[in-house]
Amino acid sequence: MRYFIDLAYDGSAFHGWQIQPNATSVQETIENALAVIFQQEMPIVGAGRTDAGVHAQQLIAHWDCKGKIDVAQLQFKLNNMLPAEIAINSIYQVKEDAHARFHAIAREYKYYVSSKKNPFQHQYSYYLKRELNMAKMNEAADILKKYTDFKCFSKSRTDVHTYNCKIEFAHWEVEKELLVFTIKADRFLRNMVRAIVGTLIEIGLEKMEVEEMHQIIKSRNRSNAGKSVDAKGLFLTKVEYPETILI
Repeated sequence: MRYFIDLAYDGSAFHGWQIQPNATSVQETIENALAVIFQQEMPIVGAGRTDAGVHAQQLIAHWDCKGKIDVAQLQFKLNNMLPAEIAINSIYQVKEDAHARFHAIAREYKYYVSSKKNPFQHQYSYYLKRELNMAKMNEAADILKKYTDFKCFSKSRTDVHTYNCKIEFAHWEVEKELLVFTIKADRFLRNMVRAIVGTLIEIGLEKMEVEEMHQIIKSRNRSNAGKSVDAKGLFLTKVEYPETILI
């Protein structure tokens, strides 16, 4: 039987989601806990990979288990075993062919920029002393929805077969002392959101013109876009699936 795990984590303590040698990852930490509970290896597959330092308010992963399980009891056990930086929000059964990565129809990220030095925000936002022109940033963000090829915002060394993504929402807004950028698409490339935010900040600082966004995207050249901002301000906030995967 296949189950989805809905989880959240503080990425500060981990070297990203994906298992890798000589580094602690979220995936490995959860797999180790499942292995203790079930007394066998329990590989899990995530909806995507977050880089080192990136946080998640919601990430979905799937794994297979022989027979039906008490999901409430498993959630309780996992939350007791896992470190404080990881929380299991829910566990539920899905159809046998449901895939956490390939069946996701949308993903949403938020990036937080702090306009005021705050010791309680320094691990979860990018502190920027200079004032930003948010109107220009939102004008440039709207341009993103006109394109589908985002190679210019992708890491050069990546194993993807296509750089196409359909962005359906991209917008900045003010939340108290924070500037928050929300972006939603069917998929994202590695480093894509952080590169987009870095480029929009360059426009907000008026180091670039809004119309340059067209040229950057059309160039398909990473060096033409802005620098990637710090990982600590980035949160994966939502992963959406069709209801047809549910039982």
